[in-house]
Amino acid sequence: MKTIIVDEITVSPLIIGTGDLSKMNGTWILDEFVAAGGTTIDMAYQYTNSEVIIGQWMKENNNRDQLVLLSKCVHPLKGETTARVNPESITHDLLISLERLGTDYIDLYALHRDDESVAVEPIIDILNEHLSQGRIRTFGASNWSYQRIQQANDYAERQGLKGFTFNSPNLSLAIALEARWSGCVSADENTALWHDNNQLPLLSWSAQAGGFFSGAFSPEDRSNEEMVRVYYSEPNWERYRRAVILADEKKVTPTQIALYFVLHRPFPTAAIIGPRTSDELAQSFAVLSLNINESDLKWLNLERDERS
Repeated sequence: MKTIIVDEITVSPLIIGTGDLSKMNGTWILDEFVAAGGTTIDMAYQYTNSEVIIGQWMKENNNRDQLVLLSKCVHPLKGETTARVNPESITHDLLISLERLGTDYIDLYALHRDDESVAVEPIIDILNEHLSQGRIRTFGASNWSYQRIQQANDYAERQGLKGFTFNSPNLSLAIALEARWSGCVSADENTALWHDNNQLPLLSWSAQAGGFFSGAFSPEDRSNEEMVRVYYSEPNWERYRRAVILADEKKVTPTQIALYFVLHRPFPTAAIIGPRTSDELAQSFAVLSLNINESDLKWLNLERDERS
C-alpha cells in the first residue's frame, strides 16, 4: 500500500473521516478500515462525540500505538460564527480532545479554520509549546490559504521553530466553484503549484466531491442546491463524462477514478473518505490497485483535449 510521510509519521493514503461516526450504529467501519490496512483516522473537537467513540474503541482494542490520529481544533462553536483562532482556544480544544481520546498525544494536529486578522506568530508559538510538551507529534492547517501557511512557516524558520508540516484543504477532480461551507478552502491551481514546488503533503477532505461522480446528479437535475452551487459547471461535467469513459475501460466506477486522481498528484497526497457501507469502503481501497497513465490523468483533468 502506498503511504506518505508527514514529518517522519507514516500516513495511510486513505484516511477514514469520522464526522458522522455517531450516526454509524457502532464502530464497525473503523474495524473494517483497519482490517483493510488503513491506519489514519480523521476527527475534530467539533465533531459530535467522534473523539469519545474513538477513544473507547481504542481502549477496547488496545490499538492506540497502531494508529495515526488526525484531529482538528478552533472551529467556530455550534451556532456561532465567531472565529476561535487564538492560543487559548487551541489549548482548550487540545486538552479536551486528549481527554476524550484517552491518549497522551495526537499525531497530526490541525487548525480547522483560519482567521486572517490574527497574526501567525502566537499560533506557531503555542503549537510549538504543545509539541515540546509531547501533546502533539506535528501540526498542520485545514482550510488555510497557502499564503498564510507560507507566512507562518517563514516565521517558524526565522525563529528556529517547527512550522506547518501538512495542509488539509479540499482537493478533488471536480473544481469547487465556491466554498462548500463557511471558512472552507479548496486547492486551486496556484495552491497545487505551491504544493508541487515545496512537496508539502496535502490531506484532502471531500476528495470525492460529495458524490458528484456517483451518477446521482446530472446537469438537468438542479434539486440539490449545495451541489449546484459548488460543483455544477460545464468543465466539471466534462470531467465527469471523461471519468465515465475511463471507468468503463478500467471496470470501476467514476467515483473511483476521481479518487485515483486525488491520490496521484505531483506532490504527496492522501484522501479523507467517508464511506457509509462496507462496499463503499472496499471500493475506495480497490483504487489503490488501479493504474492510470499520466497522459490519461491530464486528459481527465482537461489539461489535454485528446488522449494520446
